[in-house]
Amino acid sequence: MITEMLDRTDLFSDILNFISNYLTGFSPAEKYSILIIVSAAVLLLILERIFPYNKDQEILREGFFDDLALYTIAQSYILSILIFGYIINFIDSTTGISRLKLFADVPIWIQLVFFTITHDIYIYWMHRWQHSNKWLWRIHEAHHSPKKVDWLSGSRSHALEILINQTVEFAPIVLLGSPSEVIAYKGVISSVWGMYIHSNLDVKTGWLQKIINGPEMHRWHHSTGKGRNRNFATKLAIWDWIWGTAFLPPSKPDEYGLKTYFPRNYFAQTIYAFRSFKKKKDSSLVKD
Repeated sequence: MITEMLDRTDLFSDILNFISNYLTGFSPAEKYSILIIVSAAVLLLILERIFPYNKDQEILREGFFDDLALYTIAQSYILSILIFGYIINFIDSTTGISRLKLFADVPIWIQLVFFTITHDIYIYWMHRWQHSNKWLWRIHEAHHSPKKVDWLSGSRSHALEILINQTVEFAPIVLLGSPSEVIAYKGVISSVWGMYIHSNLDVKTGWLQKIINGPEMHRWHHSTGKGRNRNFATKLAIWDWIWGTAFLPPSKPDEYGLKTYFPRNYFAQTIYAFRSFKKKKDSSLVKD
């Protein structure tokens, strides 16, 4: 018994040392951001067990490990290098815009509000376009493929989709000369909000759902029925109500995912987006 306890203590110590060494190169803002994101994930995981939207939904559902290890960790890490180290760095070194430091003296909280709202409007219209354009749908359908929707399933997005959307999200922050903290905190907002709207959490927010998006509306967007071509907003549901795409019936969706075939593993899912168009109309684009 004592030996087992010592072994567990050593294991726990090893894990803490690994995390500590991994975070050594991060700034305080980045460390706080990671802590907040991990804490939010754990909290949502617990709340999903207590207040489930769909009862008896397994934690280790189909695709869980691909979504966690490959989409959330590996893909995000590689894409962050491409987006910040190459794409945004190239734009900045070519134009020199960030040297003007246009936003350097703007309070961080104002910047976060500004970048959150402006990017959210972009995402609404981009998202809406992805559902009507056969080329863009190809890089978006992976996001709709999970048959069980939870706090982690929202991380399943094709690399090209993330490359486009996160470049649009973070390039203005860098080019306008914002402090690095803005990038870290904006990442927290996107990550935590993304986990929340996909969570298997049965919440009723009343009139707030007219403004702030949550699983009440977004889970309908991941259904196989009428709601899939509605509720395009991510953080602020107000865009759907303003532009006539809101859908919030009193019932719950019967089924999630795609009605058409979709590969099960990460690498096949990534390649599948580049398959040929054998029909004039992509049958996976379900119309209401």
